[in-house]
Amino acid sequence: MKKINFINKVFLAGIVVLFAACEDSDKTIDQIFDAETRGSTLRTIEITESEIEYDVVTSSLLSGGFSATVEVQDQENGDLLQSLDVYLGYSDNTSDKGNSTIGDAEVLVQSFSLSDGTIGEFGLPRFTYTTTAAEMQSALGLTGDEIFGGDAFTIRFEIVRTDGAVYSAADNSGTITGSYFSSPFEYSSVLVCAPKPTQAGTWTIDMQDSYGDGWQPTTADGGGPGIIITLSDGTVFEIGLCTPYEDPGYDCTDGTSEGTATFDVPAGQTAEASIEFQGDFWGEMSFQIYTPEGNLVASVGSGTAAGPVAIDYCAD
Repeated sequence: MKKINFINKVFLAGIVVLFAACEDSDKTIDQIFDAETRGSTLRTIEITESEIEYDVVTSSLLSGGFSATVEVQDQENGDLLQSLDVYLGYSDNTSDKGNSTIGDAEVLVQSFSLSDGTIGEFGLPRFTYTTTAAEMQSALGLTGDEIFGGDAFTIRFEIVRTDGAVYSAADNSGTITGSYFSSPFEYSSVLVCAPKPTQAGTWTIDMQDSYGDGWQPTTADGGGPGIIITLSDGTVFEIGLCTPYEDPGYDCTDGTSEGTATFDVPAGQTAEASIEFQGDFWGEMSFQIYTPEGNLVASVGSGTAAGPVAIDYCAD
């Protein structure tokens, strides 16, 4: 009986400890949630524009801008919001081509009050910020010589609350910035170089075949050009490595593992060339395209599907 009583006492003590541990655990969890709800987050609802077309020839912004809808969340369903401020900056990612001196400077471009928002499907205030490329350039006072394709305007939101607290990108945790809340607070609108007339001069294409039996782009044993280039004046170039299996039917380049071809572009082209990759039957073909100045403007890896070859007009 003493043994049974002892076991019962131990069992009851264990239950007490277990409940106490659970109670302490619940308190800890409550503290964590209480701490989290003291902050504010900004959830991304939709980004409808985040790209700007840049003209390399005129060093000017052609079109595009930035537009996004965001939602403010706090423990009072957004009522703690005093203002949602929008700051604009510039990220000079091509210092060798642009000469922006703005550095880390930011400009306050808009300040939303709670009454400026609309109530979303979850009963929380939403705000839409929209701006054009020209407006962003003007706000920062950037000239054409200070911008280039590959750079980006940065758009940073900052929540200012009625209790004096301020929240922005620097206050984010991995959970908030990730897929659950999608709340980075900071976005970018990238400058993408617009197509332009193909540069006159001698272009170079380096070609490789990983198996070492030349190019058979569309059939198991036949040849045919892997790349077809059509200039705006109607001139057509057919380029590829020769295959040892049969006559490919065009002026191919010798070299079953690798080879280099060139094509000459006359002056006076009125539009960008059309460059079509015909396909890669065996997943062995790769190539790189260089401008007359030696700039790499396209790199196609093995296994790439047939279709237009994208040219980096920033590097052209």
